[in-house]
Amino acid sequence: MLSSPHAPAAMHPLPSAPAACAAGIDPTLSVNETLRRWPSSVAPLNALGVDTCCGGAATLAAAAADVGVPLPELLAAVAAAAAGGGRDA
Repeated sequence: MLSSPHAPAAMHPLPSAPAACAAGIDPTLSVNETLRRWPSSVAPLNALGVDTCCGGAATLAAAAADVGVPLPELLAAVAAAAAGGGRDA
């Protein structure tokens, strides 16, 4: 049997997602959907400079890029607000 210089794919896991993603915050959610699910996220999003009115159709990833905030930071802020303010389903 030939040996490969490369380890199987299972030996090279993909980089882990930010903790906020693991907490259930999907960066492809729109700002509007985020606010619908977690109304308490409005304050941290506004504090980061995210347009929660006219820019509500943007994804969280796009909103983070628009305001120059690292995506993990924005997702962590939403996750913290969601955890503290509950989920409005």
